[in-house]
Amino acid sequence: MTETATGTTDSAAGTQAATQAATQAATQTVSKSEQAYAAVKARIVDGTYSPGYRLVLAKIAEDLGVSVVPVREAIRRLEAEGLVKFERNVGATVSGIDPTEYLYTMQTLSIVEGAATALSAPLIGEADVARARAVNAQMRDCLQHFDPVRFTALNQDFHSVLFEHCPNPHILDLVHRGWNRLASLRSSTFRFVPGRAHDSVEEHEALLKLIESGASPDDIERAARLHRSATLDAYLAQTNH
Repeated sequence: MTETATGTTDSAAGTQAATQAATQAATQTVSKSEQAYAAVKARIVDGTYSPGYRLVLAKIAEDLGVSVVPVREAIRRLEAEGLVKFERNVGATVSGIDPTEYLYTMQTLSIVEGAATALSAPLIGEADVARARAVNAQMRDCLQHFDPVRFTALNQDFHSVLFEHCPNPHILDLVHRGWNRLASLRSSTFRFVPGRAHDSVEEHEALLKLIESGASPDDIERAARLHRSATLDAYLAQTNH
């Protein structure tokens, strides 16, 4: 009886140890996948991996100090977001957005983000307004020694404050999808139209004042939509499309 009990105990302990080891390995894989995802996406956004750039998994894995498995998972996520595409006989490459695609995506984003901002407005408190205004102040400072990548990141932070309280999860999902779709090109948008950055900061302040004053949802939606459309118009005019 003692030997049997001991054998059973040892077997259970072994099973538990194996389970813990498997769980730990899975956690490490997920963590490395997240790291690879963040690293590759950052390089796409800042232009290090430009549109058309071939993503060689083994080389990326070597650069990041991980195996190919988490890199492959990261690439799959980025493909789902539209930042990466697979081409026959080429493999994974960074997606580019042609002017027509940019036009359609920005038009859609102007509509859904305008709606999300209008729906979110009644739920935006003083602390949120202060946070958005602080981000806009950083954007204004950024104009002195213009960094389009930093400016764009701050721009997203600003707008996130304004639409993050949107109570409609479906509209909010569409907004996030729009930002993700534009991520690779948005990093360079203000490179093409740096003069637009100054106007954007002023329009941000005007939008905040509308929200503070308790303006109607229609007025807030219109201001947010036109703000987005103005960037699109400036970009298309600059690139002759």
